[in-house]
Amino acid sequence: MALGFFDQFLPPYYLGVPLIAIALTFPWILIPTPSNRWLSNRTVMIQGQSIGQFTRQMFISINQGGHKWALMLMVFLLSINMLGLLPYTFTPTTQLSLNMGLAVPFWLATVIIGLRNQPTAALAHLLPESTPPLLVPVLVIIETISLFIRPLALGVRLTANLTAGHLLIQLIATAVSVLVSTATTVAVLTMLVLLLLMMLEVAVAAIQAYVFVLLVSLYLQEN
Repeated sequence: MALGFFDQFLPPYYLGVPLIAIALTFPWILIPTPSNRWLSNRTVMIQGQSIGQFTRQMFISINQGGHKWALMLMVFLLSINMLGLLPYTFTPTTQLSLNMGLAVPFWLATVIIGLRNQPTAALAHLLPESTPPLLVPVLVIIETISLFIRPLALGVRLTANLTAGHLLIQLIATAVSVLVSTATTVAVLTMLVLLLLMMLEVAVAAIQAYVFVLLVSLYLQEN
């Protein structure tokens, strides 16, 4: 029974075709494109106002260098995270391979940009100021390990938070379906807990997308 709960995190296939590619491209289809009319329809107007307000709030803590790519990455992660909360859908960001495929190139880009633009300042992060000579080799090794563990932390954080939330939702939903016929009152209370958990999972999906973009921007700012 426990293995069945984790079947939802397996990449789905249909006629031998991996559906993760469709899941990655589908959010972009849902975003309406502006028209050439003088007055936009309600959908485009609400979309523009929401994106504008959200962008202003998000860019407060992100440096100028991250404004070029932060919004696109944020919208992409937020879309696929939210899409996975719909019934009969698949969340690509529950796959560690996909998250690491996003985390490693972005982290490597921040390191390469730092070494290209200001190599002295980028290498200076490996050794704090006023370090005793005896601790220099140890601190260099520790800082190097912490530098290379950053992409792993990015990918694992996103995967673990989304996987835990989806798994908890499925466990509570299974309990509701079992308790409906035996204990109706308990089933109703459990359903209320499930609704609250769904609201929490929506917030987690948005926060994790924001945290991913923010950390990459902080790595860029550090370099």
